[in-house]
Amino acid sequence: MVRGYVMKLRRAVLTPVIVAAVALGSGGWLLQRGASEPNVYANARLFEDVLRRVNASFVDSRDTGDLYRMAIDGMLKQLGDPHSAYLPADEYEKLRVQTEGEYGGLGVQIIKRGDYITVISPLPGTPGERAGLRAGAAIAEVDGVATKSWTEDEAVSRLRGPRGSRVVLSVLRAGMDQPIKFDITREEIHIKAIPTAYLIAPDVGYTELVLFNATATNELRSTITKLRQQGARRLILDLRQNPGGLLEEGSQVSDLFLPKPVLIVETKSRVAGQNQKLLATTDDEFPNMPIVVLVGPGSASASEIVAGALQDHDRALVLGNATYGKGSVQTVFPLGGNNWLKLTTARWYTPSGRSIQRAYEADGSHPTTALADTAEGKRPAYKTDSGRTVYGGGGIVPDLEIDADTLTAQERALRQELAQYGSEYATQRLKYSVEFIRSSPRLAEGFEVTDAMLDRFYAQLQAAGVKLDRQLFRGARRWLAFDVGYDIAYSKWGQEAARRRTNAVDPQVRTAVELLHQADSPAALLKAADRLAPQTAGAGKQ
Repeated sequence: MVRGYVMKLRRAVLTPVIVAAVALGSGGWLLQRGASEPNVYANARLFEDVLRRVNASFVDSRDTGDLYRMAIDGMLKQLGDPHSAYLPADEYEKLRVQTEGEYGGLGVQIIKRGDYITVISPLPGTPGERAGLRAGAAIAEVDGVATKSWTEDEAVSRLRGPRGSRVVLSVLRAGMDQPIKFDITREEIHIKAIPTAYLIAPDVGYTELVLFNATATNELRSTITKLRQQGARRLILDLRQNPGGLLEEGSQVSDLFLPKPVLIVETKSRVAGQNQKLLATTDDEFPNMPIVVLVGPGSASASEIVAGALQDHDRALVLGNATYGKGSVQTVFPLGGNNWLKLTTARWYTPSGRSIQRAYEADGSHPTTALADTAEGKRPAYKTDSGRTVYGGGGIVPDLEIDADTLTAQERALRQELAQYGSEYATQRLKYSVEFIRSSPRLAEGFEVTDAMLDRFYAQLQAAGVKLDRQLFRGARRWLAFDVGYDIAYSKWGQEAARRRTNAVDPQVRTAVELLHQADSPAALLKAADRLAPQTAGAGKQ
């Protein structure tokens, strides 16, 4: 997925701006209006001459349209910027759905498992759930067309469609010889920016923000308000898997926690209209509430804007691992034929003046420095409002670096052995989970994955041709129990239940809860982290 942020897409706006990151493929995204450059006629004629000669005389015949596309892709690649790209209509539609957060469809999460497109989970209250689609259902046909050769992207495009339109699915279920027909009417589906929010402790709220779409700020405000009504006086804001989204929403989320009129983010460009300072426009809506912001390599663009703004103003403790490092802004320009050009047109800076953009090789293929290069001496230093030192370059460096749980040698060896079987392990794990749920009607969320369960799973893998060393399998029991337990929870109760299970053993989350219990203000939280830092020195360094 792409990591990034975007200025809000409005239906009346023809030239949005995007800041993109790893979520869309290479970085993040930010939308903004753009202007056309004057034609350079001499060079245009030269290009046309070359194209005509290649088209007429190259040893292998090539379609003229393909030659133009190759030229476009080659030119953009030579910019050395992985975030600039040509977007055909279908790619732009994916971006539109991400930023607006709405589409016509069934509301089911799918994945390619073996030969079939398989339902992971139906979203609550959607046509797919009401029709009876359940986790593990294999979609064999869509409107009479076999799905066996489809990719996930092809399946998504076929399952989505205008509101009110119908789609007929042929679904295979375990224990049934014949496929079942589902005739479902599509509805407008809203992609939630917050899939998970709950009290992780009596006075600590946890919320996972996974995308800065058009409703992110309102969702977060409402979520925190509900958590406070339930007793939360402290908050964990999890941005570890947030690739970004709308610039406007990134700014407004930051605004929830900052007093007016402090600076949130500044963009700088050689296009005058894109030089701007976004300031907080309201007072802190949750004053003095201690907040831990969780970040990692999956946090990009708008996520980094929020983390950087709250860090620079000493409003929150940033905890985890260094973020992705997406500090540029892209403008999306409309082209002919319902195509679009996503082009880097600006860079953005945190309130202290930091750029967190990673450097790339000349062809934009990969970063010149690894995320691990966070040594303080190699990064420019800046000061927060209270005088704390923070660093620019290569992402946001957390105030407290704590590694996520790491695998043992046996667990790593088992994962390497499983790699040779491709997706078959995941296919069998999902199959096992669905069958276990069916045979355990009284299953409760706190269930334990027992040795007997893993023995049955091992036998199933062996029968499916996934031949694993028994001793190695037993040595990796901890990881396997976690993996299987997560799938069962997700299939039975959905994403929030699976996240609860993950958080219970997550060292970053557990450290956040521990620190929040020692603090009744943002300043006290930062001091608590300073006291813990010597104990964790080196443990969280990448």
